[in-house]
Amino acid sequence: MKSLLVTFLVISSFMTCLGQTPPNGPEVTDPEWNAYDIETVVEGFNIPWGLAVLSDGSMLITEKSGELIHFKNGQKTKIGGLPEISSKGQGGLLDVVLHPDFKNNKLVYISYASARGTGKGSHTAIGRGKLEGSQLVNFERLYKASPNSEAGQHFGSRIAFDKDGYLFFTIGERGAKFENPQDITRDGGKVYRLYDDGRVPEDNPFYNESGAKKAIYSYGHRNPQGMFLHPKTGKIWVNEHGPQGGDEINIVKEGANYGWPEITYGINYDGTILSEETAKPGMEQPFYYWVPSIAPSGFAYVTNSKYPAWEGDLLVGSLKFSRLEKLTIKNNKVTKREKIIDGLGRVRNVVLGPDGIIYAGIDGKGIVKIVPKGK
Repeated sequence: MKSLLVTFLVISSFMTCLGQTPPNGPEVTDPEWNAYDIETVVEGFNIPWGLAVLSDGSMLITEKSGELIHFKNGQKTKIGGLPEISSKGQGGLLDVVLHPDFKNNKLVYISYASARGTGKGSHTAIGRGKLEGSQLVNFERLYKASPNSEAGQHFGSRIAFDKDGYLFFTIGERGAKFENPQDITRDGGKVYRLYDDGRVPEDNPFYNESGAKKAIYSYGHRNPQGMFLHPKTGKIWVNEHGPQGGDEINIVKEGANYGWPEITYGINYDGTILSEETAKPGMEQPFYYWVPSIAPSGFAYVTNSKYPAWEGDLLVGSLKFSRLEKLTIKNNKVTKREKIIDGLGRVRNVVLGPDGIIYAGIDGKGIVKIVPKGK
């Protein structure tokens, strides 16, 4: 027992010296309830970044290289009418979501990297068009971050609507951690809120701040690539990539500062200390953080009878470990982590379809679904 204690203290001391906290929360395990099959829906995708499931069971799937595919009745149809897309680095055609009233207005929203605007390189843009057959018609750009950057990383780009129909989206800090996230006069490292037509709500927290980007809703983020609307609280939740360690789950609050890079539970990729601080006054603490990193991408809340054992749990894709994690929440804390999909490939996205089934986008494969046995 004494030798075990000494070993633990040595490891803890070593991690602290690196500026890295010891592993946070429970270790990931195999699923406790595994009465389900993983079935392939469609193959032949390299990076299926975004996924929207329509009420008829068909799907809109983004390929990061710049294609929007409608998969229906076993057939893939390429959708035309897209804007010019820059697919360098981590940029490209990224998320896709349906308007809450898609049944009537057929509006489809996408995030993408655009080279339009000032400066060399590209930056994140949000746009929408009406789906008519195999075309997005009357496409309009609703927001374009500026100035452009030649950096190839951290475009953010997840999109979600809240219960009041506001359009939320994320933009990563584009690798400019000391310039963008803490400066509300600059794009990047932020969560944004617009009306569904691209207008900026006058009650946005920085609307009346001189020089501020009026669409900003929260700031101090690194690279949020997962987002959902909590069906019970009505809050927007995001997950975001940390550096080496310190991936986070955050509940988005109006005008809040989430601290990057002034506070973090991670370190630089070369092992050096990024910040001595994990907390500061006026900066939000994450709901949960991962050490070591899992590289989270995609985020969903389980809320239906298809998976009664998972009701209220969170689903998070892991690019680093090629798995889909399920997090159990009790008393506002993560009490269990389980590998629901493991080893199929980098899990890029996860959504609950209108049929209540969980669908996931897998790099190098396509779309799979989790089907409960006996259902």
